Amino acid sequence: MYFLGIDVSKNKLDCSLILDVSTNKRRAKSINNSPAGISELLIWCVKHQVAVQEIHTVMEGTGVYHETAALALTDAGVTVSIVNPAQVKDFGRSLGVRTKTDGVDSFVLARFGALLNPKPWIPPSKEARTLQALLSRREAISQDLQRERNRLEKADATETPQLIRESIVDSVAFMENQLTKFQQDIDDHINKHPQLKADRELMISIPAVGPQVSNHLLAVMHNHQFQSAEQLAAYLGLVPVERQSGTSIKGRPRLSKAGPAHIRAILYMAAIVGIRHNPHIKALYQRLQERGKTKMSALGAAMRKLVHLCFGVLKTRQPYQANYAI
Repeated sequence: MYFLGIDVSKNKLDCSLILDVSTNKRRAKSINNSPAGISELLIWCVKHQVAVQEIHTVMEGTGVYHETAALALTDAGVTVSIVNPAQVKDFGRSLGVRTKTDGVDSFVLARFGALLNPKPWIPPSKEARTLQALLSRREAISQDLQRERNRLEKADATETPQLIRESIVDSVAFMENQLTKFQQDIDDHINKHPQLKADRELMISIPAVGPQVSNHLLAVMHNHQFQSAEQLAAYLGLVPVERQSGTSIKGRPRLSKAGPAHIRAILYMAAIVGIRHNPHIKALYQRLQERGKTKMSALGAAMRKLVHLCFGVLKTRQPYQANYAI
């Protein structure tokens, strides 16, 4: 197996191909971040007597810029791994690498793959990618709408010219219509795909899980591969991180907050509902408070429990049971 590290940017891909792992003999190439660039890269690999099926590509997850390359390489038969940038950064430090360039980063990625052999990336289905795009657009419109409402509130509290106020009112009305339309588009998209619809119905059977929580978790769980509920909770930044050493350092445990913040915000509101109406979450919350945990610490545990319940109903293919293991 030959390891190919790709440092991704908006317009180009810097690539390092390790030809000999024992000596770190390599070749480097820079290509455009486009389907044509990927075709050029594969031809370049073949010229170095490296078959497509023997290539293991390692790249970082960089927003949306890595998606085109990852999908094109997977379709061509290349094994692709998408790794956490923080892990690669720490790996580079462990190698004593201090230089920061695109070419060096691609070589570090190739060595990361050669030494750790990360698991292959499984491309999400087209319907899962579409759902994620719809939810992202709805989230963006929702944020813009809140900003316009804030401007309208400020305009009503000050001497704002009528033309400006009318413009803000028109903008608010337009965005409200767009928000309603996208929510309908999301519902229609889920209803058209039996697997998405069945999974959402299972999650909604959990008290405190509504349409927003189920839709966002549905997109996360269908766009990524999680082997356990703990992995899902870690991805969402809901696992506790401790900082203790000897007798002098005794930091208070806190949530890692390493994942998407907007999903944690939705889960926080769901946990508030859950500690009142979900028997499992309510029992956990009360038990932690009796042990002296702070309110925020207990709420973090409630958010994590909610994620575990969602993962559980999808894994067992059984709706929520209020009296299960209480």
